[in-house]
Amino acid sequence: MTTLSERISQSAFDDSRLRVVLLLDLYDGAQNQFLEVYEQLRRQVSSVPGHISDELCQSIENPSQWLITSEWESAQPFLAWVSSEAHVATVQPLHGCVRDTRSLRFSVLRETGRSSVPVPGGPFAEAAAAADRRDGRLQTAPRRGDGVVRHALTFTVKPGSEAVVAKLLAGYASPQARVDEHTRLRRTSLFMHGNRVVRAVEVEGDLLAALRHVSCQPEVRAVEEAVNPYLELDRDLTDPASARVFFTRAALPAVHHVAAAGREPADLRRHALFYPAKAGCGAALARLLAGQDECAVDDPASPIEASTVFQRDDVVVRLLDLSGPIDARPAHALGVQGGHKAAVLARLLDSAKDGVPTTDEEISRFLARSEMRLITDRRPPAQF
Repeated sequence: MTTLSERISQSAFDDSRLRVVLLLDLYDGAQNQFLEVYEQLRRQVSSVPGHISDELCQSIENPSQWLITSEWESAQPFLAWVSSEAHVATVQPLHGCVRDTRSLRFSVLRETGRSSVPVPGGPFAEAAAAADRRDGRLQTAPRRGDGVVRHALTFTVKPGSEAVVAKLLAGYASPQARVDEHTRLRRTSLFMHGNRVVRAVEVEGDLLAALRHVSCQPEVRAVEEAVNPYLELDRDLTDPASARVFFTRAALPAVHHVAAAGREPADLRRHALFYPAKAGCGAALARLLAGQDECAVDDPASPIEASTVFQRDDVVVRLLDLSGPIDARPAHALGVQGGHKAAVLARLLDSAKDGVPTTDEEISRFLARSEMRLITDRRPPAQF
């Protein structure tokens, strides 16, 4: 019987099939233009590794509402595709005929009409195994959530402007936490590592509604305008097309989150570590850290109470909530336990110049290089 995990968790690393649901609201009279664009998009996406199928549906109640569902072998190929420049170019023509979109992603847990478990031996075992490889696997067990959506944005600023940007990003007034009856901002943590900025947000309710709410706040718009001259890549957040491209390129998805259940320490310290991966190794590095953090939160002696791993291409950021200092258990803070795992970590990193960090002293040096500088960590008052 399937049981519910005691940990609070979310993960893109369970290797189960992924169902992506895209809700679209078209401009009046744009149906024919949309269908032409969709045909081009469908042909391009069908050649993306990991893509299985897609469907296009139109509402029987409101003809301006459309639905695209796609199925993928797992979350990883989809996330790699949606983060790519090819994806930015492919979906660009949609913006001329679509008023609003909302994307939802689900791991497939149950289905009717097809067995997900190949029968050992027998005449149909090989065919069943081939179908399983093609279609991916089902999620093995439901996960326990906490009602919070986690996401991050990252961008780089011009070298030499880091101090000015940090001051701007630390000084603005917090936006109103409540978005609507069902959505509120729970926490915003902003870090810098060199000239890279990472803003991690936690939202109860609708993430897209919260991001739109924040972007409309006068205090936020003012600080974003003040930061614009220092960005390495230009943006114009007053132009919807430019804003869409920026937020697509800046997205740093949470690919794994785990938190201990039942432990409520009085004081948690938030840290972030930046792991620059070798070319093509970002997903493998994020998976390694995620697996080790699951072990860490089950260890009563570990200071790690919660971990969120964010990954896009070869940028990996690990956000930690600790019940003690980050160097209380150096191996836990590094993200690995044992010499073999440390060696694997070193092979995946782009900047492991000091060899394999195994001793406490070596790990401390690695952490000093990897720890991001906390600029601001904002939580709304308790009454919200």
